Amino acid sequence: MRMARQALLVGVGLLAAFANVVGAQDYPTKPVRLIIPFPPGGSNDVVGRIIATGLGERLGKQVIVDNRGGAGGVIGTEVAANSAPDGYTLLVISLAHAVNPGLYKLKYDPIKSFVPVAMLGAGPNVLCVNPSVPVSTLKELIALAKQKPGQLTYASAGSGSFQHMGSELFKLMAEVDIVHVPFRGGGPAMIDVVGGHSQIILSSLVQTMPHIRSGKLKPLGTGGKTRSSILPDVPTITEAGVPGYEMSNWWGIVAPAGTPQPVVDKLTKEISAVLASPETQKVLSTEGAEVIDRTGAEFGAFIEAELTKWQRVVKEAKIKAD
Repeated sequence: MRMARQALLVGVGLLAAFANVVGAQDYPTKPVRLIIPFPPGGSNDVVGRIIATGLGERLGKQVIVDNRGGAGGVIGTEVAANSAPDGYTLLVISLAHAVNPGLYKLKYDPIKSFVPVAMLGAGPNVLCVNPSVPVSTLKELIALAKQKPGQLTYASAGSGSFQHMGSELFKLMAEVDIVHVPFRGGGPAMIDVVGGHSQIILSSLVQTMPHIRSGKLKPLGTGGKTRSSILPDVPTITEAGVPGYEMSNWWGIVAPAGTPQPVVDKLTKEISAVLASPETQKVLSTEGAEVIDRTGAEFGAFIEAELTKWQRVVKEAKIKAD
């Protein structure tokens, strides 16, 4: 009896494995949803849509972008965590994913609720002001902020967002008092600064470049170790007056925990092919992002390291959700 039961269990396991392989070969048989946990217009949205287009072409099925903004990315991330683990729901994550556990009581686990699929890229931030602000350099902005403590405002995509963390780091290192104005996403925050309601934004080159090119934003410094190739005349924030400042965002794709590994492997392979495309690399490079193609396992290790890093920063800097 015991041997028969064991044989039955082995048979069931083999059938399940076979079904997974067959499922991966057929996958996808319908459109795939890519949740972006921020409104349109931010860097997550820009990068996510670029990847969605290329991935849809390779899979032969449409990859539909689903913007679910709110709570610094928590709302959309929770939707993804509770979705069926069948490969038909994916999620774009970024630095905010590593920050949020220190700011909110989450209904999901940032590691256990997801399986990493692929890292996409990274890019430095850039400090910009509305052209109406009477400064031409970062040192002039710092001087103005010190003359008017608590009067200048900066916009962000919400508590824990890339813009928020980069700005708080700048406040700390530049020793200035500027006021945080949180929004539900990078797009609304950008609209606020372009409209002149808030004066400052520290956001990704991906999001800001169109507005810099149009003259609606004035760049004063970039957050990378070296100057950006697409803004070679703009100094780094370190060069411009805040020694040691460095801040970059990153983007990647995960799926709900329990998604069949063969499906995850197929997605990783196809996303890697999208990232290797000269067209994709050109588009991302033009927008100020660097392609970083990491496997799911490598991306998983990166996420864990980022969680450790940013939870320490949130705690030591006493950063709270607004």
